[in-house]
Order: sequence, then C-alpha cells, then structure tokens
Amino acid sequence: MNTTRKEKAEKALEILQKLDIYEPYIEGFRDKGKVCFFEDFGGYWVDQEPEIEAKMHEIENRLNCLVYAVTHEYMEFGELYDFLIVTDYKEEWDTLVRGEKQQCVAFAYVWNKHCEWCSEFGTVGIQSAFGGIRRIS
Repeated sequence: MNTTRKEKAEKALEILQKLDIYEPYIEGFRDKGKVCFFEDFGGYWVDQEPEIEAKMHEIENRLNCLVYAVTHEYMEFGELYDFLIVTDYKEEWDTLVRGEKQQCVAFAYVWNKHCEWCSEFGTVGIQSAFGGIRRIS
C-alpha cells in the first residue's frame, strides 16, 4: 500500500525527535518541509547546497520515499552523503531506526559522489549528540 507524503512526514518527525535533533531543525522540517544535513553534528539546511538538494529530490521522486536528514562524510572510498529516508512501506517503518539515540542504525540511501556506481541502500551507524547526528559506521 502506498503511503502519503504527510504520513511519511509524521514518521520522519517521530524519528527526528527520537534522535534528539535540535528543535529548530525539527520545526523547520515540520513547518516548512526543510531538511537538514549534518557534518560532525553541525547542521545546515539542504537548500543551501543546490547539488545536494537536487540529489535529494531525485531520490525522493525515483524511490517514492521521504528524506528527513542527510549526513556528509569522507571515507577512504569516496565522499558520501547518507540520505536517511522513510520508505513507502509502513511495514518497514519499525526498522528504519533501531537502537538508542546515542548510537543507532538508520536505513539510508548512500550516495557516493565520486563513484556513483558504489551508491546503495543500507543501514548506517548514527551517533546523536549536541542536537545533531553523524555517521559512525
């Protein structure tokens, strides 16, 4: 069964609160549909980075999902953007984020900017602190 964008947004808000995200970022998502991307816990609005915003919309349109947060990091295999998503399938929603807010795993589409064919779905380790998140594995 397909879910509406509103239903996905409600689930995303629940996850953002579970991750203890800085309240103004949650309000921006709830009130204006703004998504935050994080680098070492520091948050920035995705619409400040046109390339990342365009990739986010491409992912949402192609996969009928909703991106609620993005992390950015450099690994030995490339520059990565982890698009944390709410899928179109409610039966998956209980598994989108597992664990405690300090250290959990979240379902994501990982975009390898330098090596597109290495991009994939999967779970990423997330640490939450200081009102932001970062990928830890």
